[in-house]
Amino acid sequence: MRFLIIKTSLLVAVLINVSCGGGGSSGGSVTPQPIPQPEPQAPSMPGLIGTGPARCVNGMADIFPCDSISLAKWVSLSDLGGNQGNDSWGWVDQQDGHEYALMGLDNRLSIVDITSPEEPVIMGHIPTQTFASGWRDVKVYANHAFIVADAAGSHGLQVFDLTRIRGVTGSSSFIPDIIYSEFNSAHNIAINESSGFAYVVGSNTCGGGLHMVDINTPGNPMFAGCHDADGNAHDLVCVNYAGPDADHTGKEICFVSNGGKFTIVDTSDKNSTVTIASFIYPELAYVHQAWLTEDQQYLFINDELDELNLGSPTRTYVIELTDLDDPQYLYVHEGTNNATDHNLYVKGNLLYEANYNSGLRVLAFDNLATDTLVEVAFFDTYPDDDLTGFSGAWNVYPFFPSGTLIVSDIDRGLFVLTMDE
Repeated sequence: MRFLIIKTSLLVAVLINVSCGGGGSSGGSVTPQPIPQPEPQAPSMPGLIGTGPARCVNGMADIFPCDSISLAKWVSLSDLGGNQGNDSWGWVDQQDGHEYALMGLDNRLSIVDITSPEEPVIMGHIPTQTFASGWRDVKVYANHAFIVADAAGSHGLQVFDLTRIRGVTGSSSFIPDIIYSEFNSAHNIAINESSGFAYVVGSNTCGGGLHMVDINTPGNPMFAGCHDADGNAHDLVCVNYAGPDADHTGKEICFVSNGGKFTIVDTSDKNSTVTIASFIYPELAYVHQAWLTEDQQYLFINDELDELNLGSPTRTYVIELTDLDDPQYLYVHEGTNNATDHNLYVKGNLLYEANYNSGLRVLAFDNLATDTLVEVAFFDTYPDDDLTGFSGAWNVYPFFPSGTLIVSDIDRGLFVLTMDE
């Protein structure tokens, strides 16, 4: 099959050979084609933008309810050039230490320098490869952004060398360096930075399961294999395993949210992947996303539909992973309102949750053998209400060395936040 991708706005046409099908990818036959790059455009909008700063005082930062988190800057959707927000991630330029927010929008990925949190600068954006989509996901490896979009036609995987923004002034429109086209649209992407492999899920290939890509050479991503034994996957986190189960030490292990179940998969051999375990937990509605503790002994799961279907408060499920072949459900921690949960991440002993209508919630934990989760901070990017629903905070990224936090909000754009001392 051959796709002709025409970029009329940039007068660039690229012919890409594709070998893929609805049920899987043959791989190996596609060589991603470099795309000729135009010179960065002249600045098209002011650099410094947004609302704030506003300290969290007496439970409010400007119009936003808060506790122990202050607003450095709020950058609106109109400033970012989109109509709807979605995913986000971060990049640190090791050359100068600058920190960047990568904010997904319906029609683009926006790149914002947040090195000075109160003075964010929009550096540029990467337009969607096809057409607007409410689902865009991005991860970073070796100074490159890897971008997918769902329900977006033949979008494929955009690969963009982030070092190209060095020295750019104003806001520039960039096109990717490479388009990897062995799948069309996809819901999500995860990257194991320790192994140099990307895992695309929810695509039109590999039965919607794991479409594995070798990105050790970012400019030449190569198909590595499929894992389709567990059906469609929604999200995953993959690691070089160094946890408590000695039987699997040194293997590449993926923890996969499959909607109707959760699976643990050994992907060490990309040609012969193995499902180690498949499990469910009480009152499962939709296994949406999960993240490991840093010692890989415990797993936090968010279920996107339990609040809606069961009328429960915001729930976080805690799984014990001493034996990967036999994971144990421990308990469910319930929050203080009924907001639907979306994405969560762990840094140290803090759990950062993007909980749609109730914004960012930060929970501290100690001994997870018992329920020691305690909410210690929050910033509500959606002050309208804290009810069940799908507005507000989509994602939080808590991994910047500076401690700066970013939250991507579906309705209001990018929030640059700082934890109060």
